[in-house]
Parts: sequence; C-alpha cells; structure tokens
Amino acid sequence: MKRIRIRLTRRQFLRLTAAAGIAAASGLALWKITRSRAKGKVVVIGGGTAGLSVAAQLSLALAEPDITLIDPADRQYYQPGFTLIAAGVYTPASVWKPQADCIPRGVKWLKDAVLAVDPDKKSVRTRVSGEIAYDFLVLAPGLQENWTGVEGITRETIGTGDAYSIYDFEGAQKTWLGLQAFGKKGGKGVFADTYTKHKCGGAPKKICLLTDDYLRKHGTRDTSALSFHTASKELYDVPFYTPRLLEIYNERNIPIRLQTRLTGVDTAAKKAFFQQTAISNGVAKIERVTEDYDFLHFTPPQTAPDFVRQSGLSWTEGPFAAEGWAETDKSTLVHPRYASSIICLGDVAGIPTSKTSAAIRKQAPIATQNLIRLMEGKAPDAKYNGYAACPIITQYGKLLLCEFDYDKKPQTSFPFNLLDTSKELRAGWLLKVHILKPLYFYGMITGWA
Repeated sequence: MKRIRIRLTRRQFLRLTAAAGIAAASGLALWKITRSRAKGKVVVIGGGTAGLSVAAQLSLALAEPDITLIDPADRQYYQPGFTLIAAGVYTPASVWKPQADCIPRGVKWLKDAVLAVDPDKKSVRTRVSGEIAYDFLVLAPGLQENWTGVEGITRETIGTGDAYSIYDFEGAQKTWLGLQAFGKKGGKGVFADTYTKHKCGGAPKKICLLTDDYLRKHGTRDTSALSFHTASKELYDVPFYTPRLLEIYNERNIPIRLQTRLTGVDTAAKKAFFQQTAISNGVAKIERVTEDYDFLHFTPPQTAPDFVRQSGLSWTEGPFAAEGWAETDKSTLVHPRYASSIICLGDVAGIPTSKTSAAIRKQAPIATQNLIRLMEGKAPDAKYNGYAACPIITQYGKLLLCEFDYDKKPQTSFPFNLLDTSKELRAGWLLKVHILKPLYFYGMITGWA
C-alpha cells in the first residue's frame, strides 16, 4: 500500500487542534450529534457568535433544516481580539472574515436589519424584505452600544482629545495609536467602565493593566498616574479571583474608584466628569468629580437592541428590565412567555451571567438541544449552569483566567484545573493569543463546538 503523506502548515495545525480542543472541552463534537427529523421554519435573528453557533449546530442536527439567519453585517469580527489590537498584539486584519464565508452550509442568509418581532403572530419585520414568518425563533441579536450615552462623545469622535474605546473595531486601532503616544511621554491615565451590563466586563480592566505594563516597558510608568473608575460596588464579583486582582491593582499603584460613573467628557480640555455615589450614615450621597487626563479609556453604556424592547420581549421588572434584556429562563434559555417558540441566548439574554463568547460557547449547545426538543413537541430538558469565562490580561504574557458559574464558583476547564488559576498564568496568555481566535472561527461558529 502506498503511504499517503499529509503536510500541514503551522496555521492548519492550529486550526485543527483548536477545533478538536474546543469540541472536546464543550462536550459537543460533530460525530456525536444525533440527527432529528423535526421540521419547522427556524428564523435566527443575529449573525454574531450566538446566532451563527446555533444556526450551524441546527444545520448539522436537523435532517431537513429550514433555517433563515437575518443579519445586515458584511463582516464577522472576533471581538475579544479588539483588546489585543489596542495593545499592538493583533493586526486589525487578523480579527475578521467576510460574513458570507461564515454562514453555515444549508442556512439561508438574509442580509437585512430587523425592525420588529410580533411573537403572537410569529413574524419578523425587516427593513428591506418586509414580513418573515417563523415557526421557531432564535433571538440572538447581541446588544446595542449607546455611544451618545456619555456626553461629549460619539462613536465617530473616538480618539478625539485622547479619549479612546476598544468597544469598536476602528476604536481599538485608534487606542493602539494613542497608547504608543502615551507610552512615550506618560502622564495621567483614566480608565472607566459603565453603569450598564456590558460586553466582556473584564475588558476595561484589561486595557488598564496592559497600559500600565506598556508604560513600564517604555520607562514612563514612574512619571505617570493611572486610576480605574467602576460604576460597580466592587472591582470584581467572583470571590475566587477577586483577591489577586485587587492585589495586582494595589501592587501597580492603580487606585480603584468604586460606584463612580462616567457621565461626560470635554475632549478639548481633556477633562472627564464622573458621578460618584458615597454612603454616609446609610444615606446615598451623589458627588460630581472631575478628572484631568492625558489618556482616557471609556466604555459606552449598553442595552438590548431597541426592537427587542419595542416588541415586548424584554423583562418588565427585576434587574434586567432597565436595559431591556430579553426575558429568558436562565437554565433552559427559553423565553418564558413564548416557551413553545422562542429561544434566547448571547448578549441579549437577561440572565445573571457575563456577556462573553465563552458563555455563548456553553449556551449554544443548550439552546440547540432545547429548540430541537420544542420542534419535536417535547419539553426542553437541557440545562445551562451559567458558565462564563473572562481571561483578564494583567500584563503582556500573563493573565488571570476566570471561569465561573451562576453561583460565582470556579468552573475551571481542563487542563487549567491542574494549575493554580487564582494567580496569573503564562499558559492562559498562550491560550488567549494563539488558540481562542482560530478556535472561534474554525470551531464555534462552524458548529463543531
């Protein structure tokens, strides 16, 4: 028998090992999928991480899939890479692919924007194509970044007056330019998150700590002052990881301002305006604080897309109502009021976990399995435990790998459960920089994991 030799490039090797690794870690592999003969027209709203992942998994699991995915975007971004663009680790071209190349085989892509959903009539209204009927709906449109939520700033003015944000592809590139200039002179760096739930809650912390390390590497940290402002009552709310994170900020001499919300920026004068809540004798007192800056990183307020709230799909009370997050059963990911036809997942879902791609990786198989159960006329029985992960980069070459569930207890994945993840890890940096991106493009959104 003639021996067949297969040569793989390093890139191909990484793609294959990444796909295999994430499939094994998630418990979902292509060859383990049991095909269902359930039928029905499935409409997926959203072509991001959540929408593509479920669409791909459904196309593999259904014997006769009838799936329409609605999304207007031309590109598919690996958004966790925006932080690394801002730090000079990734090139901008390396974090995106044409959306057309990412649509799963057998899925119809409607390049259009959703304006409304009528869950009683089971129809979706789009800007161009009009009414689209469905039997089952996957609600995964992501979230809405409200760039005018901070006075004096818009998406178009990111970078003006050295006010930057990595929550935007162009903004991440401008942040890298700003960081290089800041690193040469040093000065006063101000970093702020926002008062709403937001995509990748660790991102504002990451860019703060990366900036600190960048200044140290360029010899300007001693002449600089950095501060981190959070609208939350604590820096981080996962007890296993919080102590070390607090130590890092203390060791780096970065003061943490709690319950401090950025309300406006004067980019011409380089002043940031905050609303700080202080408790005195049990009474909340709001103070106005102004900070001069040489380098500012801000986070835009974020909500569910307008059409979700306007369609009556949002929570009307409780902690997820104010920002309009979609009403979602936190275990089954089914919409409680439309439990026979709507599944919610991803950033739009009003559930008590972080809005990260790692969380979606665990949600997608649950959503897929439960949607198929609904299509088969059965009760959903797959359960999501709230798993989320946030690799908080603490310096170039190391990060704090935070994995946890709804109860904020560690849920460390193999092989990192063999290491002490309460401390920074070099291995976590290698995972973040070299594995997760190919794993996203060739594992998650293809339905392999």
